[in-house]
Amino acid sequence: MPELTPPKLTLPKPRQEDPRLFELFGKALSTGRPAKMVIIGFPCDLGVARNGGRLGAAEAPDAIRNLLYRFTPDAQNAAEYIELVKNCRDLGNLVVGSDLEKAQAELGAVIAPHLANGSAVIILGGGHETSYGHFLGYVEAKKKAVRILNWDAHPDLRPLTEGKGHSGSPFRQACEHPSGYCKSYSAAGLLPHSCSESHLQLLRQIGGNLWFSEQINKVTINEIYRSVAPEMVSFDLDALDQAYAPGVSTPAAGGLSPDVWLHAA
Repeated sequence: MPELTPPKLTLPKPRQEDPRLFELFGKALSTGRPAKMVIIGFPCDLGVARNGGRLGAAEAPDAIRNLLYRFTPDAQNAAEYIELVKNCRDLGNLVVGSDLEKAQAELGAVIAPHLANGSAVIILGGGHETSYGHFLGYVEAKKKAVRILNWDAHPDLRPLTEGKGHSGSPFRQACEHPSGYCKSYSAAGLLPHSCSESHLQLLRQIGGNLWFSEQINKVTINEIYRSVAPEMVSFDLDALDQAYAPGVSTPAAGGLSPDVWLHAA
């Protein structure tokens, strides 16, 4: 059975006149009521290790929360934002052992009921092996037509290594899954100097769309979402320029700026 643990948070004292997100999460939820949004951490970089990348992504879920939960509600859309956060449930972190395939299957099993109930599921990784576990949630929930959009410097369509998946292979695994539930796969924010031509050829062969980083702006982002209409969206932090995300496994120059990245999110 999948095991979940509470996140390790260090948060400020509440201030009545200045509420932060950690004070609002789940306040409007009742027992058994589906959440509008669900958050779960996947503290795993086993796939990064298999892919020969720089480790550290396993620490990200709590690092993200410790910053995110200190934010104030969006002052430009306060009422709508507060309503969403109050109807959000944080499930904690999935306990990840040394078996990547088991962890991915457990991630899928945990999120499947929430996907089936219509909740928006946000997974905090973790290496990009997280995305295959995310896809397995759709398989478990029997969502039979999943269109995937990946914001990434790389297409992440690498072959498996000795028959095993890794952080560079999640979307090949999704596209080749025997369920056939992956109906399309598109990648945006690609860096020409970080993409194998053979992987781009594969993306084209499976009918996917691709956009390079230089093509991305706020107008094209809106067009991408309209054309792809994705059910599943993945954000790999290395799509950001290395000046803004130097700690990723594969930092590179020429990536997206934070304002464009946030617009895509």
